[in-house]
Amino acid sequence: MTTVERSHFAFDNTYARELTGLYEPWRANVVADPRLLAFNDELADELGLDSAFLRSPDGVAVLVGNVVPDGAEPIAQAYSGHQFGGFSPRLGDGRALLLGELIDVRGRRRDIHLKGSGRTPFARGGDGKAAIGPMLREFIMGEAMHALGVPTTRALAVVATGESIARESLLPGAVLARVASSHLRVGTFQFAATTHDNDLLKRLADYAIARHYPEVAGADNPYLSFYERVVDAQAALIARWMNLGFIHGVMNTDNMTISGETIDYGPCAFMDAFNPETVFSSIDHQGRYAYGNQPMIGQWNLARLAEAIVTLFDDDTDTAVKLATDVLVSFTERFHTYWLAGMRAKLGFDGVAEGDVEIVNDLLALLHSERVDFTSFFRTLSRSLRGDSSRLDALFANRMGLLAWMPRWRSRLGADDAAVAERMDAVNPMYVPRNHLVEEALAAGTHGDLSVMSNLLEVLSDPYSERAGLERWAEPAPIEYTEGYATFCGT
Repeated sequence: MTTVERSHFAFDNTYARELTGLYEPWRANVVADPRLLAFNDELADELGLDSAFLRSPDGVAVLVGNVVPDGAEPIAQAYSGHQFGGFSPRLGDGRALLLGELIDVRGRRRDIHLKGSGRTPFARGGDGKAAIGPMLREFIMGEAMHALGVPTTRALAVVATGESIARESLLPGAVLARVASSHLRVGTFQFAATTHDNDLLKRLADYAIARHYPEVAGADNPYLSFYERVVDAQAALIARWMNLGFIHGVMNTDNMTISGETIDYGPCAFMDAFNPETVFSSIDHQGRYAYGNQPMIGQWNLARLAEAIVTLFDDDTDTAVKLATDVLVSFTERFHTYWLAGMRAKLGFDGVAEGDVEIVNDLLALLHSERVDFTSFFRTLSRSLRGDSSRLDALFANRMGLLAWMPRWRSRLGADDAAVAERMDAVNPMYVPRNHLVEEALAAGTHGDLSVMSNLLEVLSDPYSERAGLERWAEPAPIEYTEGYATFCGT
């Protein structure tokens, strides 16, 4: 393979340098006809990269994996994972490669990662490829979450490969260039634990601390403090998901990051009608990863992390288990604190009051019984403070429950209705990537029309500001997207 001059990239490779035993050096499949489909200029600028170069044939060759940039050391990362509760000791990047790391313009270390770049030693019988549709979904969802203020991986580019790949039918292939704070997962620690190499496990923990939580390095028990930071980061992240009605869809331990970023937008979606049992994943037949189960699953995954690293907490097993358990149990309170703070903000509450939980829970029960659109409700609620209750009333078939709840809500607000409404609108999105809109963009993009996706991304880039002429993007999905709609992971 040819190389690209280092002047275009300043790669570092700390993962490859420091964590031998947790990866396999590898190269992407060369594709004959790469074509740039989607490119993230904002993210390229953030990374200090030359957008004009990356859009050129030489740049696209890097983004698809045909060319290895000077200084990059492509590797397939190793990890284990509990997938729908069953443990797989050897998963790893079966169709992905970490090119290396860059220091962005704010001094943050970021991974550049290719997904769909061909089979690796971890492929487990898969073809190592990806279809255009799922890769465009990752682009859309990552940018939407970023605009919403949720920690997330983001797509730098999607490149069509010119190949057809076999799924339910033949589909056009693509490679996603993804950016993350790191790709360290709960499953990475699980893999290290399966080796029974305590030195490797310690090196991994030290690496994760240095990269994500350097403030704990000097703690009395740095590994326990590290675990506490991960627990807190995930409690905060999942609370944000719940506040926005987001359903990840495949919360396996290999899809939970140590950094607290959302990763792997496969069978994910935003809920329309509020229902804690909502499931969108086509493979989640038992509802394990339903909307309402996400906090519980998050804690379950963190228990698996504790099992992997408990030997680092204390030489005495009983003491180590007790320390781990105390931190793990704290997840419930941490999550509830973050979630309730988010719900108070969504409802415009003035300060904190003892009965807030009951007001929130009664509202959610009402939204569930009336099948009210979750995103629309909060914007129409703030609109009622401006004197327009017509849209709020229209969301409810039976207004009696709403009429009984409203005075309790109003009693928690400040005196200035306009100011409360403004605060509410700052945290309640007008626009989210609704399922029918995403599907329209993916279908058009798969057939070569990227304008639909471009328009959607433009709307989603400013989700909290209502804009004239964008009414269609704020409307709830048609009934076929609220009854039996399913999303797919694309593997």
